[in-house]
Amino acid sequence: MEGKTATVIGATGLIGSCLVKLLQTDDDFVTIKALVRRPFEFESPKIQVKVIDFTDGTAFRTAIAGSDAIFCAVGTTQKKVKGDKAEYRKVDYDIPVHAAQFCSETGCPHFLLVSSLGASRVSGNFYLKLKGEVEDTIRNMNIPSVSVFRPSMLLGKREEFRFGEIIAKALSVPFSFLFTSKYKPIKADQVARAMIAASKKDKPGFHVYHYREMIELKFIG
Repeated sequence: MEGKTATVIGATGLIGSCLVKLLQTDDDFVTIKALVRRPFEFESPKIQVKVIDFTDGTAFRTAIAGSDAIFCAVGTTQKKVKGDKAEYRKVDYDIPVHAAQFCSETGCPHFLLVSSLGASRVSGNFYLKLKGEVEDTIRNMNIPSVSVFRPSMLLGKREEFRFGEIIAKALSVPFSFLFTSKYKPIKADQVARAMIAASKKDKPGFHVYHYREMIELKFIG
């Protein structure tokens, strides 16, 4: 049986970097395509770095072609886009939606997306509304298997400094045992493990995973 090809979008981010690290030692995947906006070096010979302009549909589609599973963990922050909601949307909406479109067009059977707890197109929160719009758009695409992961607070070391997130973690993590399961903080590598496990199940349809489902799913892969 030939090994699979995984494509990771957002490979240098918190969850994306965990995905790349785990996929390097996963024998089911022989090729890992890391789609990035800027040059980046990875050590494993399994990894093919694809530096692309995500607004270039032809280049984006070509980079995705031949994938067996597409892991989309891309995202930005208000700080990075200097509060420009249109620029924010270009990253958090346009990139995953176009990735899913090309997933469908190139015959990739499984699209896996990092979303957020509370994602809903009717939310009054800009971020959660955007995530909900992404989910709803992808739900209606012709992709055999779609897995959406909705973590609450993510635990892990980021490249960038996020003061608000550090304070939130300091306040919430010690009391996480009081939270209902959906709201429990989760480690980035646990989300990544769950995504890889889900990619091997190829469960038909559209499926959403919260904390409990992610923790249980990681033991299957």
